[in-house]
Amino acid sequence: MVSKSILALAPAVLSSVNAFTPVITSNRLLSTSLSAEATIQFVRGLEEKVVPGIKLTRARDGSSGTATFSFVNPNVFDASTASAGDITGMFLIDDEGEIKTTDVNAKFLNGKPQSIESVLVMQSPEEWDRFMRFMDRYAEANGLGFTKAG
Repeated sequence: MVSKSILALAPAVLSSVNAFTPVITSNRLLSTSLSAEATIQFVRGLEEKVVPGIKLTRARDGSSGTATFSFVNPNVFDASTASAGDITGMFLIDDEGEIKTTDVNAKFLNGKPQSIESVLVMQSPEEWDRFMRFMDRYAEANGLGFTKAG
């Protein structure tokens, strides 16, 4: 469903948001439970516990968009999870199914993995809507809020 290539759009055509960042009120993260669970995995069967920063871009006409996920010290790098398998992509899983991208890059410092950046490209309004339904579930489950760029 999602292309493996990076979509290059002129900045003049994009609207950008710094989206889905933790909502803090009274020094507490807001969190509610969902009947439908939404998870992110890099290794099938191993849920990523680190909540990413997510930046969205979308063409003004709504025809395409990207979501860039940044995970700092994700648990997929933990020694205790090494036996679970190799990173084969980023999998966004909820009750509707799975969204997948293989555009996953690790950043290293002194030979040790520090972070993962992954880009999901959406090439139609339907793919965008599907992604946003996933993000609504994931955001609610993890105490995130949506902040539109000003």
